[in-house]
Amino acid sequence: MLSDKSRPIIQATLPAVGAHIEEIAKCFYGLLFAAHPELMDGLFNRSHQADATQQQALAGSVAAFATALVNSPDRLPENLLSRIAHKHTSLGIQPEQYQIVHDHLMSAIAEVLGDAVTPDVAAAWDEVYWLMAYTLTHVERGLYGARGVSPQTVWRQWEVEKKIQETDDVVTFVVKRIEDHLVKPSLPGQYISVQVPLPDGTRQSRQYSLSRADQGDSRQFSVKRVHGAAGKPDGEASTLLHTNVSVGDVLTLSVPFGPLVLDDYSGRSMVFISAGIGITPMAGMLSHLATTGSALPIMLLHADHNENAFALRDQIRDDIVALRHASIYVWYEQGADSKLPVQGVFAGKMDLSHVRLPDNAVYHMCGPVPFMHSIRSALIALGIPPRDIQYEMFGPDLWQADYE
Repeated sequence: MLSDKSRPIIQATLPAVGAHIEEIAKCFYGLLFAAHPELMDGLFNRSHQADATQQQALAGSVAAFATALVNSPDRLPENLLSRIAHKHTSLGIQPEQYQIVHDHLMSAIAEVLGDAVTPDVAAAWDEVYWLMAYTLTHVERGLYGARGVSPQTVWRQWEVEKKIQETDDVVTFVVKRIEDHLVKPSLPGQYISVQVPLPDGTRQSRQYSLSRADQGDSRQFSVKRVHGAAGKPDGEASTLLHTNVSVGDVLTLSVPFGPLVLDDYSGRSMVFISAGIGITPMAGMLSHLATTGSALPIMLLHADHNENAFALRDQIRDDIVALRHASIYVWYEQGADSKLPVQGVFAGKMDLSHVRLPDNAVYHMCGPVPFMHSIRSALIALGIPPRDIQYEMFGPDLWQADYE
């Protein structure tokens, strides 16, 4: 909670900071990487730096936190902070690195806002930063403890056991543990970070959902190859995983993290809603339900270009068939034909009016942000409480739906 001295200062300066927050974020990253170029090796995603999505995400999260401290101190954006903390722990972020971020962020605020940053203004925003940082480090400490690791022991070596071409653009990797360190089981819906060595000698970390329940010492994740649009380059990490990694190769993976975790103990119906590669965390949760022989009512709603583009469809078909009270509905932009055991197949974009949603259900979503925004709005219009709608973001959280 902000001090009585800082609250009116933050309230008065929030519009000015908010109006320049993206400029501040851009300046911050420039200062940070000039002083610490090593942070681009294995930690920060340089693709997200290039397209400015990381800057936008940082700006949005700081602005949301400061706004909450002023307007609703009893309701901080907990879900947003949880997503940040899970991403941080999947990369092995250490508490002392918050000091590095602090120094360059405060310098960026002073550089962008100039004389408007008086000592009192600087002190107030310093307080905002450390309140956010202490909240995150507290959450992250608990996440590390729950996984039985520290920031230094997040990473493990795994050998590629299988490489499965799911679609033209999606490959599934099955990896097996080759170290004796304790590996706790993943939770359905979580992701791992993968460190990809690049030709220039640096590493880039990317997060991929576990697309199947753990099988003994083996884990499975699926990777969509990112194709550049409008003259932009292809995704460097996903391309290398597709083209350069083969069976027998060793990959460096983090232990699993991620806040979108299935709660199958509540006894409530489950509705999984996905589009494109957003099917991967849904596949992991369905696999867990099938493995445990769940009797819960389960509904999968999936949208894709066509059935050939539907990744993991054979696995999902088998899991849906194995579950006693499961149903699947699909929407294809190119036609309305399906060989899957579906209860409904429709042409065009997903339309919830085509299905009867169960009462008192929990909803899990993953897909492009415009898709999730549209579906979440439709669910809320149908009377679904926002607290019952969980979502997973691939990449920086530019949506922050939980704080709309």
